Amino acid sequence: MDHRFFVDQPIQSNQVELDGAEAHHLLNVLRAGIGQQVTLFDGSGFEFQARVAQRERRRARLEIVDRIEVNRELSFSMVVGVALPKGDRQRWLVEKVVELGVTRLVPLITERGVNRPTDATLVRLRRTVVEASKQCGRTVMMEVCEAQPLQPFLHGAAENVLRIVAHPYRSATSTGPTQRPVRQADGQAVFIAVGPEGGFTEAEWQRACQAGWQPVDLGPRILRIETAALALVAALTL
Repeated sequence: MDHRFFVDQPIQSNQVELDGAEAHHLLNVLRAGIGQQVTLFDGSGFEFQARVAQRERRRARLEIVDRIEVNRELSFSMVVGVALPKGDRQRWLVEKVVELGVTRLVPLITERGVNRPTDATLVRLRRTVVEASKQCGRTVMMEVCEAQPLQPFLHGAAENVLRIVAHPYRSATSTGPTQRPVRQADGQAVFIAVGPEGGFTEAEWQRACQAGWQPVDLGPRILRIETAALALVAALTL
């Protein structure tokens, strides 16, 4: 098994010190001995093969053996704006969009939204990005942005990118085909907007349409926030 560890500073020399949670995992969970080889990454798009050179109680020194450029990113940029769900569903959402290759996650402040992330929430979600990246092999970190009102998010996407907004056109009792196709040019950047429980208000829909966003119907069933977000991301990345 390839054990991966995140270094929160650019790796620029042939020696690296691990401390904090990463050192705890290396020393106390993995119980790595002198000479054991692991993989480091610093969010730069490179992986670094390293071996343990020195163990201390709460930190470890590693020597860089090799530096390899690794590209596991999408061929286009994908930004997801979403009214965050409650509790642990936030963490689950972040974990999965990291695995699917999303470039940036923007928590949206909407009229019906009840969750406005605090600084502590953002710290936890950014730590989830690290853990998910370690698991899935990404070498570039997904950005978790500060919360943003819907209006500036809608107008922050350039006209030449694919801009789609999750919109339940039909009620849960409707029948027949409901999903509308999404056409993306090769390499075209994507912005996605997903509303809170209860959806965007009519005024928010109107603003999205006036800004040139394409509403996309995800079917006759009522989806949770994280399900809708992942359905749209997966439809464009898998």
